[in-house]
Amino acid sequence: MKFRIPHQLKIALMAIAFGLIIGAILILITGSNPISAYWSLFRGGLMNTKRFANTLANGTTLMLTGLSVAFAFRTGLFNIGASGQMLIGGLMATMLGLTLDLPKPLLLPIMFTASMLGGALWGFVPGLLKAKFNVHEVVATIMMNFIALWVTYYTIQGGFTAEQETQSAKLPFQASLQTEWLTSLTDRSFLNLGLFIAIIIVIIIGVIINKTVLGYQLKAAGYNRFASEYAGMNVNRNIVLSMVIAGALAGLAGFTYYAGYSSHMEIGKLPTQGFDGIAVALLGANTAVGALLSAIFFGLLQNGKGFMQSMTAVPPEIGDIIIGVIIYGSATSILFDRMLNSFRRKGKEE
Repeated sequence: MKFRIPHQLKIALMAIAFGLIIGAILILITGSNPISAYWSLFRGGLMNTKRFANTLANGTTLMLTGLSVAFAFRTGLFNIGASGQMLIGGLMATMLGLTLDLPKPLLLPIMFTASMLGGALWGFVPGLLKAKFNVHEVVATIMMNFIALWVTYYTIQGGFTAEQETQSAKLPFQASLQTEWLTSLTDRSFLNLGLFIAIIIVIIIGVIINKTVLGYQLKAAGYNRFASEYAGMNVNRNIVLSMVIAGALAGLAGFTYYAGYSSHMEIGKLPTQGFDGIAVALLGANTAVGALLSAIFFGLLQNGKGFMQSMTAVPPEIGDIIIGVIIYGSATSILFDRMLNSFRRKGKEE
């Protein structure tokens, strides 16, 4: 029996190869050796327990923001508001973590729930506007991003700041996803319980979208709204529900980041992980497993580019360019589709 590589995996690998080739050309232009640079890049994310754990920690939030964007994509919507949803989810978790004096096993589930509800609310509004008034979700979610930015700004400044007015107070240990046993096991890395939360959520969403009636109806509404309505489905409800779920996932990403990787919130800026989630979703072909794997890959690039700079003097911006080219490669996958089809035709002709 001949082993066949899945088509979407081929597309993803071609996009990654395209990005690495462009990066190699730029590294040559800077006067460095691409082989040495890439060796340092991947060693920087994988060479020991601590660095590998930090790669997973970097990828944890991206798993959830990527899953949020991918879920919306699968249902025919473009959730560009993951940053705002993540910010509100983080704000809800941070407020409760700084206010409630409860033991860790009780406080973390409360913060978990609040972050999902906050993100869900920020997804509900664009979903409702889309369903009732046909307001494009891209416009609505961008506006919600800026509302989240300023709500967070004034809320933190209103009673949750530390000595530095540009950030919130630091979360206490009982409100943190970091644990002593996991930190010591990974040589004092940033890895925390958020990784296990993200993996469980990936599995749940994968089952929902692929194995349930609800998942089928949500995808059907995305593929063809009018056919779904003709089949008796409540398309407006499905649009709102899809954005609510996508928002809840991004809100949960805020919980894993601000209570896990970080320990406080910086005000006045949107988290870049929400926008990076678009890249994760595209590279992962809008699937749950794909989002998980591509998030780890992007976490590797983010974690390794600093080490690449220190070892080879290659500017870390080269790593950002590589990520950008991979995104373009994933977004223009139709070009790789045509290349693969061309190779197939030539193989059959021979």
